Amino acid sequence: MNSQLILGIESSCDETGVALVRAPQGGGVPTLVAHALHSQIDMHQAYGGVVPELASRDHIRRVLPLTGAVLAEAGCALAEVDVVAYTRGPGLAGALLVGAGVACALGAALGRPVLGVHHLEGHLLSPFMSADPPEFPFIALLVSGGHTQLMRVDGVGRYGLLGETIDDAAGEAFDKSAKLMGLGYPGGPALSRLAEQGDPAAFKLPRPLLHSGNLDFSFAGLKTAVLTQAKKLGPDLEARKADLAASTQAAIVDVLVKKTLAALEGTGLSRIVVAGGVGANRLLRAQLNAACERRGVRVHYPELHLCTDNGAMIAMAAAMRLQAGREAPNRDYAFDVKPRWPLDMLA
Repeated sequence: MNSQLILGIESSCDETGVALVRAPQGGGVPTLVAHALHSQIDMHQAYGGVVPELASRDHIRRVLPLTGAVLAEAGCALAEVDVVAYTRGPGLAGALLVGAGVACALGAALGRPVLGVHHLEGHLLSPFMSADPPEFPFIALLVSGGHTQLMRVDGVGRYGLLGETIDDAAGEAFDKSAKLMGLGYPGGPALSRLAEQGDPAAFKLPRPLLHSGNLDFSFAGLKTAVLTQAKKLGPDLEARKADLAASTQAAIVDVLVKKTLAALEGTGLSRIVVAGGVGANRLLRAQLNAACERRGVRVHYPELHLCTDNGAMIAMAAAMRLQAGREAPNRDYAFDVKPRWPLDMLA
């Protein structure tokens, strides 16, 4: 056998993702064969946020039909799958258990090994599926949901934490600020769209920890400043909402860019990877691209459709861990999940 076919299942929060990745034996970057994704946004909109029980029930309904669709797109039979990978954590416990249970059941039925994958490692390695894949080592800016971290990445499973958020993450700052402005759910993308119509210099908002001398982040104070400004505007908020959105986005992006560049300078590396949902933000990409071009530094992103949670990144992470010898095939179909699982604790 000169390659392995890996089925990946993602169910950590409000998106059900399934994908097939083919990994060459003996090295070479694995390739995405097919993937399918179902988002629960419409279901959770009525509640203004993710309802864990509803999320879990929807994963149950979606995961097997999506698996069938991916196999059909790839022209593969289920029996051709060599490894079944799933998101073990972090995430919502009930949602994680759905993906883990289905993956281990499939593995047991097929007699194939299973592999639990770290959700953030999936994001971290997702740019390897892009048209411009990175090379190790690099600085990684992970901006996914409740996570904002800067990592030094020397190889698969070789991650050193340089800085992280001490309260709200960047994604939470986007979402919570959007909610304060009445922009609905999901707030982050809505705020970014509205910001394109506003003046980013209209309001002077704080850049928390920008001059702290370390690489940690804090966005809770920014959220409070947005709330204070919204209250000051009162009945004028509706007319100035685009300006407030633009100013909020500018503050978040400014901190992310400057801290990332500081990490680059502190380590002496010359390559950056940006991964996670906030990595799709246009302003963040534009400012990082410009800053890196001036410094002669390479910056890599996942393809836009792979920035949010997806099964492809889980299958890819599993493939790269197996190739690197970080994991051995596992046919113990008992499983657990890790709702809280620091990436720097991953071997």
